[in-house]
Amino acid sequence: MTDYLPEGRRIDTYENLEQLSSLKSLNDAMRDGKILEARATVCDQSHNLIVDLGFMKGIIRREEGAIGIREGKVRDIAVISRVNRPVCFVVKGFTKDSKGNNIAVLSREEAQLRCQKNYISKLKTGDIIDAKITHLENFGAFADIGCGIVALIPIDSISVSRIEHPRERFSVGMNIKAIVKSIDGGRISLSHKELLGTWEENASKFTPGETVAGIVRSVESYGAFVELCPNLAGLAESKEGVKVGEQASVFIKSIIPERMKIKLIIIDTFKYEYNPKEPEYMYQGNHIDTFLYSPENCDKTVISTF
Repeated sequence: MTDYLPEGRRIDTYENLEQLSSLKSLNDAMRDGKILEARATVCDQSHNLIVDLGFMKGIIRREEGAIGIREGKVRDIAVISRVNRPVCFVVKGFTKDSKGNNIAVLSREEAQLRCQKNYISKLKTGDIIDAKITHLENFGAFADIGCGIVALIPIDSISVSRIEHPRERFSVGMNIKAIVKSIDGGRISLSHKELLGTWEENASKFTPGETVAGIVRSVESYGAFVELCPNLAGLAESKEGVKVGEQASVFIKSIIPERMKIKLIIIDTFKYEYNPKEPEYMYQGNHIDTFLYSPENCDKTVISTF
């Protein structure tokens, strides 16, 4: 499915495009219906995208800039925001500018329609796919799942440990993997937390007696929940002055799999600054039907079904 990777991840077609050195090569790409990718350099006053093809320029006219633009279902920001970023397209023909220079006529909409028909429409819940973070909102993260087509990862599906904002896990442009969570009328919702490992897989990284780093996620009358990694948190004894969002050094008192609990003591806290890293994935397959987060012998069962 290389042709339908998110924009900016189309390594093979991008290299092919860099190797293009003549009008004949572009004609061949048009004849073969190949999806290519290059950087958009300008969005003109009419919201047409100008694309740098190296030896010549290409133009993606506004109505061809994204699915839904011509019908008014998608705002022009979908086109404007592509400036200085990679865009996918197919070659539809050629024209000349006012100076007589050749210009390739391109269509991003056609690339997206082809991606939708040949790739996205065939996805099933539980499929694990490549994605690229495009923007972040309070309620979740939007990710390009192919040729600039975007799906949502709700904030509660990003990790087991709760976060205040998706920027704590992701940054724009980050390449990730995600699970197809639901498909509703062509609209796809994604999940991410199941790829970050079970309670036991994450707990195995820690040993009682260690002092490790964590992030305070909530403060209750009976203690504070401290995240040790994105899919694992423990309960620390109450400590005066501890605030949500602070980073903490914590001593691990005990790890109790049958109760899915980790007991902690907060040694110190200090200001936390967001610095999201590439996710570390425990699951490496292409599809998942069920995900059992809790240990098998645990009193509580936490499971996701796709």
